[in-house]
Amino acid sequence: MKANSLLSGAVAALLLAGCAARTPPPAPAPVATPEPAPAPSPAPPPPPPRPAGDWRDAPITPGTWRWSMVDGRSIARFAQPGLTPLVELTCLRDRGVVRLAHAGEAAMPVPLVLVTTAGTFPLLSDPAAGTATQVGVLIPARDRSLDALAFSRGRFAIEVTGLSPSYLPAWPEVARVIEDCR
Repeated sequence: MKANSLLSGAVAALLLAGCAARTPPPAPAPVATPEPAPAPSPAPPPPPPRPAGDWRDAPITPGTWRWSMVDGRSIARFAQPGLTPLVELTCLRDRGVVRLAHAGEAAMPVPLVLVTTAGTFPLLSDPAAGTATQVGVLIPARDRSLDALAFSRGRFAIEVTGLSPSYLPAWPEVARVIEDCR
């Protein structure tokens, strides 16, 4: 009988334990997620590929150089009649630089190469030197690349990453702007 009462007591305890509210297991501690690293700024694209063959054999880009004084600044513009200029050289005498601007768009600096018979001059455009429709670069007025432009035999090329190369005649208007800045 004693075993029966013990057994019934144990069964009663088990039944009561089954009715008790169960406490859920504790929630796992939140895992700290690291802050995403800022995306690196994209590197400027590589310079444009060189055209096959000799650049001096490429046809001259259609257009004509015109020189003028605008707001006291010496400017040479290369354009086809009635169209916006493809290339502009502007003397910014107060800053001691020549601004070279090529038609095109670039939100960040892009490689720009001047190719002359005296050599190749790699430059990096400056978005502040351009406009919404021009890729620009500021070149010190006494820089040898400007002499190379002025004295290039017959032509020079401007290659801007992402744009077709321009093969321009080396006319006196180019030298005029450069000399006006010196």
